[in-house]
Amino acid sequence: MRLNILFLSVFVLFSVLVLRLGVIQIVEGEEYERVSEQTENVTAESSAPRGKMYDRYGRVLVDNNPQFALTYIRTQNTNQQERLNLAKKLAEYIDKDPEDVTDRDLKDYWIVTRPDKAKEKLSEKEWDELDSSDAYKLQIERITEEDLAEIKNDATELEVAAIKRAMDNGYALSSQTIKMDLSEDEIARVSENLGELPGVDISADATREYPYGETLQTIFGNVGHIPRESLSFYRMRDYDRNDQVGVSYLEKQYEEFLKGQKEKQKFVTDKTGEPIGEPEVIEGQRGNDLVLSIDIDLQQKVEKILEEELRSARKYGATRGYVVMMDPDTGEVLSIAGKSYNNGKFIGRTFGVIGDSYAMGSTIKGATVLTGYQYDVIDPNSRLVDEVLRFSDGRTKSSYTSRAMGRISDLVALQKSSNVYMFKIAMMMAGYDYEPKKRSSYDPEAYNKMRESFSQFGLGVPTGIDLPGESAGLNGGIGQFGNLLDLSIGQYDTYTPMQMAQYISTIANGGYRIKPHLLKEVHEPSETESLSNTILYQNTPNVLNKVKMSKEEVEHIQRGMWMVMNTKEGTAGTNYNFFQSDDYVAAGKTGTAQIGEDYNLTLVGFAPYQDPEVAFSVVVPEVNDSSSDFVNKRIGGRILDAYFELKNQAKTPSGSKDKKENEE
Repeated sequence: MRLNILFLSVFVLFSVLVLRLGVIQIVEGEEYERVSEQTENVTAESSAPRGKMYDRYGRVLVDNNPQFALTYIRTQNTNQQERLNLAKKLAEYIDKDPEDVTDRDLKDYWIVTRPDKAKEKLSEKEWDELDSSDAYKLQIERITEEDLAEIKNDATELEVAAIKRAMDNGYALSSQTIKMDLSEDEIARVSENLGELPGVDISADATREYPYGETLQTIFGNVGHIPRESLSFYRMRDYDRNDQVGVSYLEKQYEEFLKGQKEKQKFVTDKTGEPIGEPEVIEGQRGNDLVLSIDIDLQQKVEKILEEELRSARKYGATRGYVVMMDPDTGEVLSIAGKSYNNGKFIGRTFGVIGDSYAMGSTIKGATVLTGYQYDVIDPNSRLVDEVLRFSDGRTKSSYTSRAMGRISDLVALQKSSNVYMFKIAMMMAGYDYEPKKRSSYDPEAYNKMRESFSQFGLGVPTGIDLPGESAGLNGGIGQFGNLLDLSIGQYDTYTPMQMAQYISTIANGGYRIKPHLLKEVHEPSETESLSNTILYQNTPNVLNKVKMSKEEVEHIQRGMWMVMNTKEGTAGTNYNFFQSDDYVAAGKTGTAQIGEDYNLTLVGFAPYQDPEVAFSVVVPEVNDSSSDFVNKRIGGRILDAYFELKNQAKTPSGSKDKKENEE
């Protein structure tokens, strides 16, 4: 009985096993066969709009202009001939500009469309001896201009080549943009024929739009295809080679924040690479929004003032001008402007604020006096004789032609812009024992000492502003002894307008070199027209260094700069009436650097004097008259008036003004 029960149990178990195998093979066989042929999950990605840019009060500076784009996703098995046939169909429905098509693209197209002629480019021996890659390269080399002329002279075929080039970019199952900004007619024609256009679709996209026209456009930067030299950098960060990225200035600097999160379609493919079923779609999201430190109202007023004053100074040869206004405590750039007169009109040259450098003249004398304090060659209120310096080689140097001011203090030297006071600081630093018409040796190390001291204020070194391509100015090296004296009055090394703004900010805030920046905050993208309340990043003041001079010494120089603008003897004082306002008391320093037959007119300053909240630099290079109707001072006075006028208007900033809490 026990043996029979055992046999019966074994029989039942085998019956169940056979039945289960039958179900798997017969009933569910096709499903398991399909699953067994699945080889991978492939994700296709579509572009998403970039983040917007706002000014400090929440006004849109860079927006997205919605438009429709023609896209194409090819499968892993789509061959060249199939893509060519599809490109020919699309050419019937859309107009494609072939401007981006290169001769190399046309050679690839020529081989695909003329296989017999392409084969004749190589001998039978070459076909036998060369592998496919080398043979193709040789075919490319032997295609002539006459061959390409067949395509170039046929507008329809050239358009097909442009479409196919766009389709061939990227990888299988990745979305490629064939054409942006489709017209209504093109959308209608393509939509009616989507059934015969495998892989083709119409998707929403966007291009950059600038509500304030050309204002600041050069600083916003451009968006374009990934530069060839940067392709590996972006590929490592999961970009497709056909993606649009920021290629200059703020668009490039903050690509990480501005780029959108792509829509993803997850395909399951079989062993041949063909998609199985419908893809899983993961919605994308546009990029994060940037809030800039710029006040667009102030920016527009500054640009208008700059144009008006340059136009008035055209008779003196003025063709360019630059202005920077920033908060000396936070480094926030409030306005950054550059204008150039060309072919009868002004064009934006804002990039010159960080890229163009000039000899700045007497504006840097505050740094020279402070350098004298640092190296103990003078003290606050030290008095030196302003005289005509006569050297052994017969040359002379003085403050104003042959005039002399006599014995003056450091403050008067700033007030009246004494060159000789600065020369004597440089001579004492170099150990030069001056006696009229007598030769003396000097220590060239004084060049390095002076430059090291100047660098504490941002002169001769990058400011660190959040824009790519910043210049550090031009270091003239160690020259003759006279060049050292020129260095002390700003007529040897060159500096950028942004460096000058950082320099005067360092003096205005008591001796802290703050990193200037245009980015104030980063916000999550909003589904409405207004900014999201979710802040992802907030810029805080970055103190790069503290000057080696004491706070009292820096404040002493502030007093001298007050005398420049508020006394009759000052070079921008009450006799000129440029900075006499009920709204503020200003302090600053004027400058004139003679370069050959021309002059660079400069000005730096800050206001209010007692509690500075704005610092500025003005540079008008290469004019042919040293007075030039005081264009630098007129610009400086008017931009300060504009700042305080706007300050009195009620505004609600996007974020509170950040003051540095730790000054050490």
